[in-house]
Amino acid sequence: MILDSDKALKVAEFLLQVKAVKLQPNHPFTWASGWNSPIYCDNRITLSHPNIRTFIRQAYTEAITELFGKPDLIAGVATGGIAQGALIAQEMGLPFIYVRSSAKEHGMGNQIEGYFEAGQKVVVIEDLISTGGSSIKAIEALKQGGLDVKGIVAIFTYGFKVAETNFKKIKCPVATLTNYDLLIEQALKHNYITDKDMESLREWKESPQTWKQN
Repeated sequence: MILDSDKALKVAEFLLQVKAVKLQPNHPFTWASGWNSPIYCDNRITLSHPNIRTFIRQAYTEAITELFGKPDLIAGVATGGIAQGALIAQEMGLPFIYVRSSAKEHGMGNQIEGYFEAGQKVVVIEDLISTGGSSIKAIEALKQGGLDVKGIVAIFTYGFKVAETNFKKIKCPVATLTNYDLLIEQALKHNYITDKDMESLREWKESPQTWKQN
């Protein structure tokens, strides 16, 4: 779900501008999953640019307020959602916690770090959604901790159908500041890619597991 198309286009423009997103249809990346991909996304780069960091923080805050009101807590998903989540919690004057990918094997053995109480309403922060796997693990951990998960907000999503299906299964609303389709439109508009690149990028979105560069 995109709430504000103008802001979504601006976020997409920022991601391209600072190379948080790189598009290379002719020199694809290899993801950890083994997929060949014409796109690589590292939204942590936005944190190094104060004006962009501020714009994104404010866009997150507006999206959370519009969709969920004011929750009791903000929870970041390790690792990309931690810094963004802390900034948002500060902006909203809320407590912050974060969720590890798995429980620590030493100390208290926590998977959720920070103070919280059962029954509190929480909005989850991610920087990127691909299949939704890591986000869903975090949401399940929060629910097991007794928290009321209202939804999840991320900067960017590839828009894979599998992610949509996965979040529907756990009945968790999802919103993103921008998405793949808007980003490649901005990339073409600002000459980051050609019309031929655009065709290849759209083909990848339809079948990322089997996509091969032209």
